[in-house]
Amino acid sequence: MPNASGLSLGEAGARFLASLPENERGAGQPAIQRFVAWFGREKYLDDLTAPEISSYAKRLPASAAGYGQRLELIRVFLKQARKQGWTKRSLSAHLKAKKTTRKAAGAGPAAIESLPVSQQAYDDINNELAGLKKKRPLIVADIKKAAADKDFRENAPLDAAREQLGHLEGRLMELEAVLKVAVITEGEVQASTRVGIGSSVVLCDLDSGQELTYTLVGPRDVDAARGRISSASPIGKAILDKSSGQVIEIAVPAGKMRYRIERIGR
Repeated sequence: MPNASGLSLGEAGARFLASLPENERGAGQPAIQRFVAWFGREKYLDDLTAPEISSYAKRLPASAAGYGQRLELIRVFLKQARKQGWTKRSLSAHLKAKKTTRKAAGAGPAAIESLPVSQQAYDDINNELAGLKKKRPLIVADIKKAAADKDFRENAPLDAAREQLGHLEGRLMELEAVLKVAVITEGEVQASTRVGIGSSVVLCDLDSGQELTYTLVGPRDVDAARGRISSASPIGKAILDKSSGQVIEIAVPAGKMRYRIERIGR
Protein backbone atom coordinates (compact mmCIF):
# COMPACT_ATOMS: atom_id res chain seq x y z
CA MET A 1 0.00 0.00 0.00
CA PRO A 2 1.30 3.49 -0.79
CA ASN A 3 2.27 5.88 1.99
CA ALA A 4 1.16 9.49 2.14
CA SER A 5 3.92 10.58 -0.23
CA GLY A 6 3.39 8.13 -3.09
CA LEU A 7 3.34 4.54 -4.31
CA SER A 8 5.68 1.62 -3.89
CA LEU A 9 7.78 0.71 -6.91
CA GLY A 10 5.92 -2.56 -7.35
CA GLU A 11 2.49 -0.92 -7.50
CA ALA A 12 3.69 1.96 -9.69
CA GLY A 13 5.33 -0.48 -12.12
CA ALA A 14 2.13 -2.52 -12.35
CA ARG A 15 0.03 0.58 -12.99
CA PHE A 16 2.43 1.80 -15.65
CA LEU A 17 2.43 -1.54 -17.48
CA ALA A 18 -1.36 -1.68 -17.32
CA SER A 19 -1.54 1.75 -18.94
CA LEU A 20 0.49 0.65 -21.98
CA PRO A 21 -1.23 -0.54 -25.16
CA GLU A 22 -1.60 -4.31 -25.10
CA ASN A 23 0.86 -4.78 -27.95
CA GLU A 24 3.57 -2.89 -26.04
CA ARG A 25 3.21 -4.50 -22.61
CA GLY A 26 5.09 -7.69 -23.40
CA ALA A 27 8.12 -5.83 -24.73
CA GLY A 28 8.12 -3.30 -21.89
CA GLN A 29 7.57 -5.70 -19.03
CA PRO A 30 11.15 -7.09 -18.61
CA ALA A 31 12.72 -3.62 -18.34
CA ILE A 32 10.24 -2.41 -15.73
CA GLN A 33 10.42 -5.67 -13.77
CA ARG A 34 14.23 -5.54 -13.59
CA PHE A 35 14.11 -1.89 -12.51
CA VAL A 36 11.60 -2.68 -9.75
CA ALA A 37 13.50 -5.79 -8.62
CA TRP A 38 16.80 -3.87 -8.47
CA PHE A 39 15.57 -1.51 -5.75
CA GLY A 40 12.92 -3.82 -4.23
CA ARG A 41 9.21 -3.66 -5.08
CA GLU A 42 8.29 -2.45 -1.58
CA LYS A 43 10.54 0.62 -1.82
CA TYR A 44 8.59 3.84 -2.22
CA LEU A 45 9.11 6.01 -5.27
CA ASP A 46 9.69 9.04 -3.05
CA ASP A 47 12.56 7.19 -1.38
CA LEU A 48 14.46 6.90 -4.67
CA THR A 49 17.23 9.45 -5.05
CA ALA A 50 18.93 11.01 -8.05
CA PRO A 51 22.28 9.30 -7.26
CA GLU A 52 20.55 5.91 -7.09
CA ILE A 53 18.93 6.45 -10.50
CA SER A 54 22.23 7.62 -11.97
CA SER A 55 24.03 4.61 -10.50
CA TYR A 56 21.42 2.23 -11.92
CA ALA A 57 21.88 3.69 -15.41
CA LYS A 58 25.65 3.28 -15.15
CA ARG A 59 25.34 -0.37 -14.13
CA LEU A 60 23.11 -1.38 -17.04
CA PRO A 61 25.09 -3.37 -19.63
CA ALA A 62 25.31 -1.08 -22.65
CA SER A 63 26.25 -4.07 -24.81
CA ALA A 64 22.89 -5.76 -24.24
CA ALA A 65 20.42 -5.83 -27.11
CA GLY A 66 17.68 -3.25 -26.68
CA TYR A 67 19.75 -1.19 -24.21
CA GLY A 68 18.49 2.14 -25.57
CA GLN A 69 14.83 1.06 -25.64
CA ARG A 70 15.06 -0.36 -22.14
CA LEU A 71 16.51 2.87 -20.77
CA GLU A 72 13.93 4.99 -22.58
CA LEU A 73 11.05 2.91 -21.23
CA ILE A 74 12.26 3.36 -17.65
CA ARG A 75 12.61 7.09 -18.35
CA VAL A 76 9.00 7.21 -19.58
CA PHE A 77 7.92 5.31 -16.46
CA LEU A 78 9.62 7.85 -14.19
CA LYS A 79 8.10 10.74 -16.12
CA GLN A 80 4.62 9.25 -15.81
CA ALA A 81 5.16 8.62 -12.10
CA ARG A 82 5.85 12.33 -11.65
CA LYS A 83 2.98 13.40 -13.93
CA GLN A 84 0.45 11.14 -12.21
CA GLY A 85 1.48 12.31 -8.77
CA TRP A 86 2.78 8.89 -7.70
CA THR A 87 5.93 10.64 -6.52
CA LYS A 88 6.98 14.20 -5.80
CA ARG A 89 10.44 13.65 -7.26
CA SER A 90 11.53 14.29 -10.83
CA LEU A 91 14.06 11.54 -11.53
CA SER A 92 13.92 10.81 -15.26
CA ALA A 93 16.64 13.35 -16.13
CA HIS A 94 19.15 11.39 -14.05
CA LEU A 95 18.74 8.24 -16.14
CA LYS A 96 21.48 8.96 -18.67
CA ALA A 97 22.59 6.52 -21.35
CA LYS A 98 26.21 5.42 -21.58
CA LYS A 99 28.10 5.87 -24.81
CA THR A 100 28.10 2.63 -26.77
CA THR A 101 30.53 1.41 -29.39
CA ARG A 102 29.52 0.11 -32.80
CA LYS A 103 30.46 -3.38 -31.66
CA ALA A 104 28.22 -3.13 -28.59
CA ALA A 105 25.28 -1.96 -30.67
CA GLY A 106 25.41 -5.17 -32.66
CA ALA A 107 25.67 -7.49 -29.68
CA GLY A 108 23.42 -10.48 -29.33
CA PRO A 109 20.48 -10.82 -26.95
CA ALA A 110 21.09 -10.40 -23.24
CA ALA A 111 21.04 -13.45 -21.03
CA ILE A 112 17.90 -13.97 -18.97
CA GLU A 113 18.51 -12.88 -15.39
CA SER A 114 17.54 -15.18 -12.52
CA LEU A 115 15.73 -13.92 -9.45
CA PRO A 116 16.44 -15.71 -6.16
CA VAL A 117 13.33 -16.22 -3.98
CA SER A 118 12.48 -18.29 -0.94
CA GLN A 119 10.17 -21.29 -1.18
CA GLN A 120 7.58 -19.37 0.84
CA ALA A 121 7.76 -16.38 -1.52
CA TYR A 122 7.47 -18.67 -4.54
CA ASP A 123 4.37 -20.33 -3.09
CA ASP A 124 2.88 -16.94 -2.21
CA ILE A 125 3.34 -15.76 -5.80
CA ASN A 126 1.63 -18.86 -7.18
CA ASN A 127 -1.26 -18.53 -4.73
CA GLU A 128 -1.75 -14.85 -5.52
CA LEU A 129 -1.59 -15.59 -9.24
CA ALA A 130 -4.25 -18.28 -8.94
CA GLY A 131 -6.49 -15.96 -6.94
CA LEU A 132 -6.19 -13.16 -9.49
CA LYS A 133 -6.97 -15.49 -12.38
CA LYS A 134 -10.18 -16.53 -10.62
CA LYS A 135 -11.06 -12.89 -9.95
CA ARG A 136 -10.54 -11.70 -13.53
CA PRO A 137 -13.76 -13.21 -15.04
CA LEU A 138 -15.77 -11.55 -12.26
CA ILE A 139 -14.37 -8.13 -13.11
CA VAL A 140 -14.97 -8.72 -16.83
CA ALA A 141 -18.58 -9.58 -15.97
CA ASP A 142 -18.86 -6.34 -13.98
CA ILE A 143 -17.58 -4.40 -17.00
CA LYS A 144 -20.14 -6.01 -19.28
CA LYS A 145 -22.90 -5.29 -16.80
CA ALA A 146 -21.86 -1.66 -16.37
CA ALA A 147 -21.45 -1.25 -20.14
CA ALA A 148 -25.10 -2.17 -20.59
CA ASP A 149 -25.84 1.37 -19.43
CA LYS A 150 -25.48 3.28 -22.70
CA ASP A 151 -24.76 6.58 -20.97
CA PHE A 152 -20.94 6.35 -20.81
CA ARG A 153 -20.47 10.00 -19.87
CA GLU A 154 -21.10 9.46 -16.16
CA ASN A 155 -20.76 5.73 -15.76
CA ALA A 156 -18.72 5.51 -12.55
CA PRO A 157 -19.17 1.72 -12.14
CA LEU A 158 -17.80 1.13 -15.65
CA ASP A 159 -14.78 3.37 -15.04
CA ALA A 160 -14.08 1.71 -11.69
CA ALA A 161 -14.33 -1.80 -13.16
CA ARG A 162 -12.03 -0.93 -16.05
CA GLU A 163 -9.47 0.59 -13.68
CA GLN A 164 -9.67 -2.49 -11.46
CA LEU A 165 -9.13 -4.76 -14.45
CA GLY A 166 -6.13 -2.70 -15.54
CA HIS A 167 -4.53 -3.04 -12.12
CA LEU A 168 -5.28 -6.76 -12.01
CA GLU A 169 -3.78 -7.41 -15.45
CA GLY A 170 -0.70 -5.39 -14.55
CA ARG A 171 -0.24 -7.46 -11.42
CA LEU A 172 -0.78 -10.70 -13.36
CA MET A 173 1.97 -9.75 -15.78
CA GLU A 174 4.26 -8.81 -12.91
CA LEU A 175 3.78 -12.13 -11.11
CA GLU A 176 4.15 -14.20 -14.28
CA ALA A 177 7.38 -12.38 -15.13
CA VAL A 178 8.78 -13.11 -11.66
CA LEU A 179 7.93 -16.81 -11.92
CA LYS A 180 9.72 -17.09 -15.26
CA VAL A 181 13.05 -16.11 -13.72
CA ALA A 182 12.51 -17.22 -10.10
CA VAL A 183 15.07 -19.58 -8.60
CA ILE A 184 14.24 -21.16 -5.24
CA THR A 185 17.37 -20.94 -3.10
CA GLU A 186 16.10 -21.37 0.45
CA GLY A 187 17.73 -24.31 2.20
CA GLU A 188 20.87 -24.28 0.07
CA VAL A 189 22.73 -21.95 2.43
CA GLN A 190 22.13 -23.81 5.68
CA ALA A 191 25.28 -25.91 5.34
CA SER A 192 27.24 -23.20 3.54
CA THR A 193 29.78 -20.67 4.83
CA ARG A 194 28.82 -18.28 2.06
CA VAL A 195 26.10 -15.64 1.99
CA GLY A 196 22.87 -16.78 0.37
CA ILE A 197 19.16 -16.07 0.49
CA GLY A 198 18.08 -16.32 4.12
CA SER A 199 21.54 -15.54 5.53
CA SER A 200 21.91 -13.11 8.41
CA VAL A 201 25.04 -11.05 7.74
CA VAL A 202 26.98 -8.76 10.06
CA LEU A 203 28.99 -6.13 8.18
CA CYS A 204 31.65 -3.80 9.56
CA ASP A 205 31.94 -0.36 7.96
CA LEU A 206 35.71 -0.05 7.46
CA ASP A 207 35.53 3.76 7.58
CA SER A 208 33.49 4.22 10.75
CA GLY A 209 33.89 0.84 12.46
CA GLN A 210 30.11 0.59 12.82
CA GLU A 211 28.53 -2.85 12.57
CA LEU A 212 25.39 -3.40 10.50
CA THR A 213 23.22 -6.50 10.47
CA TYR A 214 21.13 -7.52 7.46
CA THR A 215 19.14 -10.54 6.38
CA LEU A 216 19.41 -11.24 2.66
CA VAL A 217 16.03 -12.04 1.08
CA GLY A 218 14.42 -12.15 -2.34
CA PRO A 219 12.94 -8.86 -3.66
CA ARG A 220 9.41 -9.87 -2.62
CA ASP A 221 10.45 -10.45 1.03
CA VAL A 222 12.03 -7.04 1.66
CA ASP A 223 11.29 -5.38 5.00
CA ALA A 224 13.62 -2.44 5.61
CA ALA A 225 12.36 -1.93 9.17
CA ARG A 226 13.55 -5.44 10.08
CA GLY A 227 16.82 -5.20 8.16
CA ARG A 228 15.65 -7.57 5.41
CA ILE A 229 17.34 -6.35 2.21
CA SER A 230 16.87 -7.52 -1.35
CA SER A 231 19.40 -9.77 -3.06
CA ALA A 232 18.89 -7.47 -6.06
CA SER A 233 19.89 -4.32 -4.14
CA PRO A 234 23.46 -2.93 -4.46
CA ILE A 235 24.47 -4.27 -1.03
CA GLY A 236 22.68 -7.56 -1.66
CA LYS A 237 24.48 -8.08 -4.95
CA ALA A 238 27.82 -7.24 -3.33
CA ILE A 239 27.56 -9.72 -0.44
CA LEU A 240 25.81 -12.59 -2.25
CA ASP A 241 27.99 -15.73 -2.31
CA LYS A 242 30.75 -14.04 -0.28
CA SER A 243 32.44 -15.54 2.80
CA SER A 244 33.28 -14.27 6.29
CA GLY A 245 36.31 -12.00 6.33
CA GLN A 246 35.88 -10.82 2.74
CA VAL A 247 35.89 -7.10 2.02
CA ILE A 248 33.30 -5.72 -0.37
CA GLU A 249 33.11 -2.37 -2.10
CA ILE A 250 29.94 -0.57 -3.19
CA ALA A 251 30.19 2.35 -5.61
CA VAL A 252 28.32 5.50 -4.54
CA PRO A 253 28.39 9.03 -6.04
CA ALA A 254 30.83 10.20 -3.33
CA GLY A 255 33.24 7.33 -3.94
CA LYS A 256 33.23 3.79 -2.54
CA MET A 257 31.83 2.28 0.63
CA ARG A 258 33.92 -0.57 2.05
CA TYR A 259 32.60 -3.29 4.36
CA ARG A 260 34.06 -6.45 5.84
CA ILE A 261 31.79 -9.46 6.35
CA GLU A 262 32.16 -10.27 10.05
CA ARG A 263 29.70 -13.12 10.54
CA ILE A 264 27.22 -15.18 8.54
CA GLY A 265 24.33 -16.94 10.23
CA ARG A 266 20.72 -18.05 9.73
